[in-house]
Order: sequence, then structure tokens, then C-alpha cells
Amino acid sequence: MVEATTPLREVAPALSWIGEANLHLTVKFLGEQPPEAASQVGAALRDVAVRHRAVAVELGGVGAFPNFRRPRVVWLGVSPDPKLELLHHDVEAAAAELGFEMDVRPFRPHLTLARVKPRAADLQTLRDLARAARQIHFTEELFVESIDLMQSDLSSAGARYRVLASAPLGHA
Repeated sequence: MVEATTPLREVAPALSWIGEANLHLTVKFLGEQPPEAASQVGAALRDVAVRHRAVAVELGGVGAFPNFRRPRVVWLGVSPDPKLELLHHDVEAAAAELGFEMDVRPFRPHLTLARVKPRAADLQTLRDLARAARQIHFTEELFVESIDLMQSDLSSAGARYRVLASAPLGHA
């Protein structure tokens, strides 16, 4: 995957590119939480996980949120899958039961490849980035086998992620 997206890094090196070890599929973003919330959220994720099987999804297609003219995030797409949608729904519902706000936006599964800081790229670089994205013809199957509660520690060197709780998907 990193090799396939190298042309993007080459045309826009000033973006905050995510290292391969930190690539992940976010099912629910909880924001900053107190440390004691982790055990409660972890238990809820385990309750959800036992009701779901591992999901095979296909990666492919590069895009940007909201778009390549004003990107905040450059992403690698995850093909929609009803099993993944149901997993997302159940995680949202479990989080809502714990008092977290429901995300009412449509679920758009993706892997974040880069974050775009304001003024990190000029108009020509953004055009080159969009052109390079259209030239990437990459697909790969990925197996979602667990729901992990992640903590991100932000620093000037980028985000570092730590698994606080892991809930393997069951055999429902």
C-alpha cells in the first residue's frame, strides 16, 4: 500500500503523511476522554465484538475530505460492506449507551493517508496531488478482525497510537 501511494508523497511532501504502522480504519471517534473511561468503553466493545464475525473489505481509490481543492485529509477508500456498516452501527449504539454523542454523518470508511495543515500545499501542489491520486490503481483485501480502542498521542513528529483495549470479533 505504501509503495502504491508513493507518487502522492512525492508530489506533496509537506503534508503530514501517516506512517504505515499507524494506518487504521476508524469506526468511531471518541475524542479526548479521561483514563477511567477506557475500561467501560473496552467492555462495551467486547460486547459488540462477540456478535460480529471478521469482515473482509477491499481497499482502493484515493480521495480527500472535503475534496482536493480544499483537502484536510487524504484517504484510501474502503469499499462499503453491509457487515462493516452493521459493525459501525453497533459500535455507535454502544457508545451512545455510554453517553457519547451519536455521529449522524454517513459512515465513510477509509484509511487516513495524510493530514493537510493550512497552507501546507499551494494550488499547483493540490492539482498535482489530485492528478496523482487519479493515477493510482491499487486494490487490496483487508480483514477487520478486532475492534481496538486506540489512544492517539499528538506530537510535533505526528500522532502515535496505542491500543488501550482490543476486542476480537467473534463467530456469531
